[in-house]
Amino acid sequence: MTDLLLTGGRIIDPASELDHTGDVLVRDGVIAAISAEPIATDAPSIDCEGFIVSPGLLDIHVHFRDPDTTGHHEETIATGAAAAVAGGFTTVCCMPNTTPAIDCRTVVESILYRGAQAGLARVFPVACGTIARKGETVAPILELVEAGAAAISDDGDGIADSGTMKRILSLVAAADSVFMQHCQDPTLTRGAAMNAGPLATRLGLGGWPREAEEIMLRRDLVLNRSIGARYHAQHLSVAESVDALRDARVEGQPATGEASPHHLLLTEETCDDWNTLAKVNPPLRTANDVDAIKRGIAEGIITVLATDHAPHPAHTKDTDFASAAFGMVGLECALPLYREALIDGGVLDWPAMLRMMTCEPASVAGLAHLGLGRLETGGPADITVIDPDAAWTIDPEVFHSRGRNCPFTGRPVRGRAVATIVAGRIRYQRAGDRADSAIEDRAEVR
Repeated sequence: MTDLLLTGGRIIDPASELDHTGDVLVRDGVIAAISAEPIATDAPSIDCEGFIVSPGLLDIHVHFRDPDTTGHHEETIATGAAAAVAGGFTTVCCMPNTTPAIDCRTVVESILYRGAQAGLARVFPVACGTIARKGETVAPILELVEAGAAAISDDGDGIADSGTMKRILSLVAAADSVFMQHCQDPTLTRGAAMNAGPLATRLGLGGWPREAEEIMLRRDLVLNRSIGARYHAQHLSVAESVDALRDARVEGQPATGEASPHHLLLTEETCDDWNTLAKVNPPLRTANDVDAIKRGIAEGIITVLATDHAPHPAHTKDTDFASAAFGMVGLECALPLYREALIDGGVLDWPAMLRMMTCEPASVAGLAHLGLGRLETGGPADITVIDPDAAWTIDPEVFHSRGRNCPFTGRPVRGRAVATIVAGRIRYQRAGDRADSAIEDRAEVR
């Protein structure tokens, strides 16, 4: 491998509270040196003056739809990984709502292999809690974790049966893994399309009650009191969930939670005029809920930022609201949206926000032991170089993801990854308004 020198950037490593200007030398896939003084070398270099040099960003909640024997989706592990590095993410964890579902060793190993073959971001599968995600028969959790699953989840659905959930938590604890819950009581959301309230009534749409999220979250936390499994609540959307998570953390439970860009910036009003691009699960809520999630972040109750990147073919959104698919893409525009919501919004500074995108998600997903989510001499050279003030306009038509379902189309934003380095190799780099074309070649890997 060739050496690479990153010069004159603001080096931020939240894990070690490092924050100073200097150089980073990469050699043979690892970080060879971090210095506040210039490093003398003939290695190829990237001028990082005015940029942030961060640990590689991690997104522990993405949907790559692969494998997909139905042919309904167009995203693959390769195109999803291409979207990841274009957004500055060096590591992603993909959810198990695939066909077939990630409920056996063979599928786990296949995803790990295909992620490595794509040669872009690191891709870790999250395996099922129940066979085929049906919420009935518990999956072979110990075997799935041994095969390389980073976490366990039935994401796309919550596990409704309490007895099944308790058995899963016990197995997750025995495997020293983490359970990632999609908090949704299905008995309360049948036929629901958006947040329950006057707007849903006016649009003639089924209302999604806020209690559906809080009830499952509080039930799980009660079940987990005597078990102590690591538990992670995905894409929190209502104020009551923040309160529930706060209560659990105060009593010492190993419980964490995440927030997504759309739940930090958009409200149910975005669904007006039957805007299907704003249809997401859980649904967009109220301004009060947005404020509560931001307070939860400011207080350290919510510790992870995750996109819930969910690509869909155009025809599944180009239909009536009730029939439209849930979900939106987010990997390639998440960084500036987080900046807008949290830094420009006065909630966090850059080191605190990057903590929620690096060492915190690495810890939740059990990836910190691999050296991911931090910058340290001898550790893997997974690095994201960020231009914090790059001004651009979100245009899904140029995304590397095959998904175009983004409600932020045309939004002016600031902040962008200018280089994404994985294991010492540049996997994405921008030169002005032009992206490195090599990413397209790699994205064709199947």
